[in-house]
Amino acid sequence: MKALAVVLVLVLAAGCAPQRRGAPVEDRRPPARAAAKPAAPVEKASPAPAAPQGFYTVKRGDTLYSIALEHGHEYRELAQWNSLDDPTKISVGQVLRVSPPPGPPPQPAVSLGQGRSSGGRIESRPIASVPEQKAAPVEQPKLELGPLTFAWPVKGKVVAGFAEPRQKGIDIAGKSGDPVIASAAGRVTYVGSGIPGLGKLIVIKHDQGYLTVYAHNRELLVKEQQSVTRGQKIAELGDKLHFQIRKGSAAVDPMLYLPRS
Repeated sequence: MKALAVVLVLVLAAGCAPQRRGAPVEDRRPPARAAAKPAAPVEKASPAPAAPQGFYTVKRGDTLYSIALEHGHEYRELAQWNSLDDPTKISVGQVLRVSPPPGPPPQPAVSLGQGRSSGGRIESRPIASVPEQKAAPVEQPKLELGPLTFAWPVKGKVVAGFAEPRQKGIDIAGKSGDPVIASAAGRVTYVGSGIPGLGKLIVIKHDQGYLTVYAHNRELLVKEQQSVTRGQKIAELGDKLHFQIRKGSAAVDPMLYLPRS
């Protein structure tokens, strides 16, 4: 009986005891982010429109000299066709004319105006003749007659062959200071180092639309617009000579034109 009484007392005590409520739980999680909107498709920049025929769009690394060489012209011609006062100042994206412009339009016929009337007659007056201006003579190179033949520009071993478009000529190794000669008669159209990757170079214009290029020289011994003969010394060799033959704008394999040694 005593045990039962103890159990009843404990039950009553537990019922009268104050009930503890758990502390409220605070949700501290960051609010859910709204679903990200799909990114709008990125429109690729459309390539620059191709230059019309007879024109060229300047790219990074171009110079007027390299553009002229690639199109088989003199840089002076390109400067004239594009009204460039300074051939060193061209900009990326600039469109240049690389073919001769059309000839000048024909001069309009001179119309005779009505002269003063005298007694109903129309008085005609003679037109004063304009004296013809003669252009200054331009020195022309003494070009060879018949098929154009080329000579080896330097004595040495061919160490790199023609491989268009990467290699547009041949490399000839030799002794530094050896003479570099004109491969054929012609006129010097460029002397300098204005074409990236070719060092000190000379460009000579020949008959029948040919050009020759002599690059990586140690010393240059000719001037622009100078006429040269086949075999004339034009430069001193550096470590090697890079030699090109071009027919117009196209680079051709010099080994097909040079005599077999």
